Amino acid sequence: MDTLENKQDQRNTADSHIILAGQKALQIESRAILDMVDRIDHSFAEVVRKINAQKIPFIITGLGKSGIIGKKIAATFASIGIPTLFLHAVEAIHGDLGIIANNSLVMAISNSGETEELVKILPHIARRGCTLIAMTGNMNSTLAERSDYILNTQVQEEACGHGLVPTSSTTAMLAMGDALAEAILQMRGFREEEFAENHPGGSLGKRLLTLVADLMHCGAEIPTVNEGDDIYQVISEMSRKRFGTTFVLDDSGTLVGVVTDGDLRRLIEKKKEISGVKANSLMSKFPRMISRNSLAAKAALIMEQNSITALAVTEDGKSVEGILHLHDLLKAGIA
Repeated sequence: MDTLENKQDQRNTADSHIILAGQKALQIESRAILDMVDRIDHSFAEVVRKINAQKIPFIITGLGKSGIIGKKIAATFASIGIPTLFLHAVEAIHGDLGIIANNSLVMAISNSGETEELVKILPHIARRGCTLIAMTGNMNSTLAERSDYILNTQVQEEACGHGLVPTSSTTAMLAMGDALAEAILQMRGFREEEFAENHPGGSLGKRLLTLVADLMHCGAEIPTVNEGDDIYQVISEMSRKRFGTTFVLDDSGTLVGVVTDGDLRRLIEKKKEISGVKANSLMSKFPRMISRNSLAAKAALIMEQNSITALAVTEDGKSVEGILHLHDLLKAGIA
């Protein structure tokens, strides 16, 4: 019978083989991507310009594993504002060719460049006066020969030990698609806010679309005291409004300071008699502020950098329009 020690040795040996297989796959696929770096040339730049200049939907076609990569690339382009449609090559020869308008820009993806269903639709693409981009690992293929531009995604070997499962080749295609997208972003000077417009439902969309005005508390909810109010009035206002802070105003209603619960604790630690303390002697004279039209994400950053939990919302630094608390950011999924 195998001892527990022998079984553990066998398990460790098996684990070593598994770990080495995973590491080897990553090394091979990493090399496949690095091999393409020198292929990013003037032809690549021209493809980027063509895609960027599109006024009608950019069409990406393929099938199988290459088709799945094509869908992902299409989704990436759509997210950066390039109207893009994915056309399955099999569906294309069964009626969906109507998606391709005259003079469209079409990118066909196939590692071999000889995929039967894809090759069948090439004459139809040509008859419509389309510009064809090939993304392929075979520069001598039918697809490459019939294309106006070629994105070379050839790999030395698949990460699959038998060379049967598309691994390095699909990784290379995916990386080439990302390279195109990044180049377009640089050309357009794309901003985070534009990206968020196409991602309104995700956490990124919340961070980039939510404004301070969407979350702040206004009117009677704003905690305020006069600079001449005593400490008991300050405590009362902070307790009623429950923000852990109150803004201090002068007789004209101008913001002159802020008192936090931390200020109160420090005062009590230092003084035995606090009844004569006024708001203007307790307050911090430089309250942190933010505009109502600023991103809520910016407010979260200010709070983090200054270790505070609330900001005065003001446009002129004098009139308090609202208060934004850390809890509001947390509830909105911003902080």
